[in-house]
Amino acid sequence: MDGVSLYNDFIALHKPQLQLSNVPPHLWEAVFSKIATDTFDAGAALSLMLIEYDDGERDETSPVFALCVSKPEGIRANDANAVYLIDHAWTFRTNIARQQLEEIPQLADRMSAITGIDLEDPDRVDKILHSMWKYCQAYSISAEGTTAEERVPIWYVMDEVGSAVNHSDDPNFRIVPFLHLNTQTTYSLLFPIRDVEEGEQVTRDFVEYVAKEAPERDAVLLPWRYTDLQEISFVQSEPGEDYFTNGHVPESLPEGSMDEPVVSRNDPLKVFSEYDILSAYLTAPYFEIVNTPEEADVLWLTHHFKDFAALAKDTPNKFVNQFPYEYVLTVKDLLCITCRRGTNGKHHDSDTLETLPAWLPTTYNLKTEVLEFASYFQNREAKGLDNHWIIKPWNLARSLDTYISNNIAQIMRLPATGPKIAQKYIDRPVLFHRPELDARVKFDVRYVILLKSVLPLEAYIHRKFYLRFANKAFSLDHFDEYEKHFTVMNYLDEAELRHIKCDDFLEFWEQQYPNNPWNDVEDSICAMLHDVLASASSKKAPCGIAPSVQSRALYAADIMLSWQEGGEKDIQPKLLEVNFTPDCKRACKYYPEFYNDIFKLLFLNEQDNEVFRKLTKN
Repeated sequence: MDGVSLYNDFIALHKPQLQLSNVPPHLWEAVFSKIATDTFDAGAALSLMLIEYDDGERDETSPVFALCVSKPEGIRANDANAVYLIDHAWTFRTNIARQQLEEIPQLADRMSAITGIDLEDPDRVDKILHSMWKYCQAYSISAEGTTAEERVPIWYVMDEVGSAVNHSDDPNFRIVPFLHLNTQTTYSLLFPIRDVEEGEQVTRDFVEYVAKEAPERDAVLLPWRYTDLQEISFVQSEPGEDYFTNGHVPESLPEGSMDEPVVSRNDPLKVFSEYDILSAYLTAPYFEIVNTPEEADVLWLTHHFKDFAALAKDTPNKFVNQFPYEYVLTVKDLLCITCRRGTNGKHHDSDTLETLPAWLPTTYNLKTEVLEFASYFQNREAKGLDNHWIIKPWNLARSLDTYISNNIAQIMRLPATGPKIAQKYIDRPVLFHRPELDARVKFDVRYVILLKSVLPLEAYIHRKFYLRFANKAFSLDHFDEYEKHFTVMNYLDEAELRHIKCDDFLEFWEQQYPNNPWNDVEDSICAMLHDVLASASSKKAPCGIAPSVQSRALYAADIMLSWQEGGEKDIQPKLLEVNFTPDCKRACKYYPEFYNDIFKLLFLNEQDNEVFRKLTKN
């Protein structure tokens, strides 16, 4: 195949990528040619320079190197050859970054040089992991058929040339990632956006996606440029209705008042289920599993149901296992907004900076509240308060794409891989002693919530909660060590999954915490969950859950216990998240009557007080 044909094939395959990255068309042929010939010719036009600082002048954001134009005639923006391939020195996922640096000395040496860390520093791996975030970029693989784990972002550090390009609000170059699809090789492309003369420093805008006049720009730039933001108010306010609907499929609501579906006790209630576990364990004679939604009295769905108006109009005697706009509970950023409603307008304690309600870990949206978060972070830092945060995606579960950090540079970089919330990490968790490990580990508690009505509010918990445990002793370090800081082990092939039944746990609890009876802990958990549901139903849709007489729902609340200030005396439950269609396989295995009891409560109004507890005001 001749060169013209090869180039045409290259453009046919890569044109969308080049256009999306705004690579000028006059550079496309040079991109093709340099990739085809493996040409890295930046050294012919650019020079690397070590920046010298006076004692005490350099801070964490100060660059180590600069890149300058060395070509006597300079570089012209309209030069068809003025594009330079940048290789990637290190590509990694965060869960194995430490291991790679510890096991590959050449990699650690190279990263030490790029980040300015002394080769002989005994803590250099920790220091590289701390300093690398101003050099990191990310991409993810989202091809058809890829798993959630495979779509977890991949981070990379460019080679010495790319890493030496520093920030400017008035840049003269751009750098964009480029995937050569034929070989699945990733590069970065460096090219000028205006004419640059010999001796000028090559610069780029690291946050070109944020407008120059945007208030949040200084916060997003913190990895590369320190700005004191403590005077900015970090108080949060509830956004408008548009925020609750943005990105969500509209839901229709029934018109007018309706009576509840009539349930006959003479015939089994017909249930259509998309959840195989329910079909296997719903065995009571009062219920019958059917194969189609049309013949069912109850729809137990795992996909999101939206058309409540049609349900009411066409099948007014049919139940569904969802409430309209319940995503104000089950989407992480909306849950936090919802939970702050019951504080009578008070945001935080001015002395401790602890936000309200006390049972909700302080949470900021790193898209809409990034400036407020940066101010809050710096104010905590100034007071010497713990500043560890857990950074979570809005809509992913199983701890995917989730990180723990007290490094503001890392925290500001993580939203590059998708929308995130920053939630205060529980630094004083109540721990559980695992005798077989002889270690005190983190654990969380999952309570199943049964919601029958939001107007009036009627909800219950299943008294048989279940538990998840970390596999390593807790300490406030090595936050990339999953089995120390996370409790979700059932998706890791190599991780041990510790099972303890609720009743067995309560015996252990009484031995380990005789001064903190579990009944008292459960009282505070139930009061918290009632407050959550009351807040969620206190506003009309789309800002709150809407009433629906045809709706019943099961959620799972994940809760961690924290010691209140002043030592290990008083326990404060902390709500981590509320899950839609949670995995109840383990609950069924432990308690075979799990779904039978739940369906009797939700649809036949039979309540067993030994199995369920009604949620009431404190």
